[in-house]
Amino acid sequence: MINEICPVCHLPKSICTCGARSKESQHIKIVIEKKKFKKFVTAISGFSTTEEGKDIEKFLKKKLACGGTFKNNVVEVQGSQKEKVKQLLIEKGYLEELIDA
Repeated sequence: MINEICPVCHLPKSICTCGARSKESQHIKIVIEKKKFKKFVTAISGFSTTEEGKDIEKFLKKKLACGGTFKNNVVEVQGSQKEKVKQLLIEKGYLEELIDA
């Protein structure tokens, strides 16, 4: 049985802390965009990996009970939900000082 090794810190995935460290250094930007038919979308950008962006998209869609997508390294969530998204990202482990809302 081969344990998966983290490519960044070269430790086994079970004890890797790269995810926690990356959350503490990322600068996340949250903006509200107006799309077709006067619909609003909350766009969240600044994630270091696509895997992390997809995980956040899934988490936000579940918590906010709305639709969304991840494309071009930007998470888009339906509706004008800037403050809710900010609180959920803080709950997820991102630093409040580095979230630009």
